[in-house]
Amino acid sequence: MRRQHEVGIDVGNNGEQQRDSFFLYLKQRLSGLGGSWERPSRADVDRYPEFKRTWIEQHGNKTQVSALAGLPKAIGEVRYLDDRAINDECRHFAIVLEESLGAFVEPFMSAPSPGIVAAAVRNEHYDTLEAYLEALGNALKIEYEAIVSHGLLLQIDAPDLALERHITYKDQPVSKFIEFVEQVVTAINRALAKVPRDRVRLHVCWGNSESPHDCDVPLANLLPTLQKANVGGFVLPFANPRHAHEFRCFKSHPLGDDQILVAGVIDSLTNFVEHPEVVADRIERVAAVVGDPSRVVAGTDCGFDSLAGWGRVAADVVWAKLTSLRDGARIASKRLFPSR
Repeated sequence: MRRQHEVGIDVGNNGEQQRDSFFLYLKQRLSGLGGSWERPSRADVDRYPEFKRTWIEQHGNKTQVSALAGLPKAIGEVRYLDDRAINDECRHFAIVLEESLGAFVEPFMSAPSPGIVAAAVRNEHYDTLEAYLEALGNALKIEYEAIVSHGLLLQIDAPDLALERHITYKDQPVSKFIEFVEQVVTAINRALAKVPRDRVRLHVCWGNSESPHDCDVPLANLLPTLQKANVGGFVLPFANPRHAHEFRCFKSHPLGDDQILVAGVIDSLTNFVEHPEVVADRIERVAAVVGDPSRVVAGTDCGFDSLAGWGRVAADVVWAKLTSLRDGARIASKRLFPSR
C-alpha cells in the first residue's frame, strides 16, 4: 500500500494479500464444498496446438494456484460459515490506512461474483443453476455488506460475465451465454439489496491471461445486460489489443447518469511499460465517448496476479507501469481540465 501511494495511485486496495486467489479463498469460508474436478480448457487455447503446448510448458514449470485443476465442487448446502475472516481483512486494511492517512482518495476491496464461483465450483447439489446462484449470492452478500460497512468501496470481480463464453459456454450459442449473464446479474442485484449503488463497482473481463483471446465475446453483446446491474460504475479492460476499441460501445449504450467508468489503460499481462502519452491518449479517447471526463477513472486492465504464482509481469515492472499510469493520468487531466 505504501508503494501504491509513493507511485501516485489514489484509488488503491490491499493487494488481496490474505488470499491465494481472487475467489478460491472462499474454500475456507463456505460450507458444502468438497471433492475436486477439472475445468474445461479455454477455446482460444485449444484452437492453437503449438501455442497450447507452450502454454502448458510455461505453466507446468511454475508453483502456482491452478484456475482449472483441483477445484472444489458444491456437494452440499452452500452457506457462509463465519464473517470473522472478511471483517479481519477489513480491519487490517483500516489499520494500515490509519498509518498513512490520506494515502488513497478511495480505498476499495474486492470480492468475487456469484457467477465465477458457480462456474469454477461445479454444482452437484442444487437442482438448477438459478438455485445455486441464489445460494452463492446469499453467501457473498455477507462479504459485500461487510466491505461497505467498513467504509470501503466494493469491487465485484466478475470475469465470468465475459470469460465463461470461451470456457463453460464455448460449444453453445451466444444466446445461452447471455442467459447465464442475466442470471448472474440478477443474483448480484439480490446480494446488493442493502448496498448503496454508489459504493460498488463491477469489474468484468475476458480472463487475465496472455493468450489469443480471439474467441472472446464482444462487449457490444454483453453491455445491455451488464447495465442492468445495480452498481455505480464499471471496471473494464481497454488496454489489451483484443478489446482496446470497445470503449466505443458506451456511445450507443451510455453510462447511467450516476455511474463512472474505470477504464483499463495499462495492460496487466506484458512487461511493456506504456509511455505516459499513450496512457493519456487512451484516457482522452474514453472521456470523449463518455462525454464527461470527471466520470472516467484511469486504471489497469485487471490485477497483476489474479491467482498466486501466475504473474507474468516482474514486480519492478509493475511499479514502473503504475508510475506511467499516474503520469499519463496527469497529462490527460491537464488537457481535459485546463482551468484547474
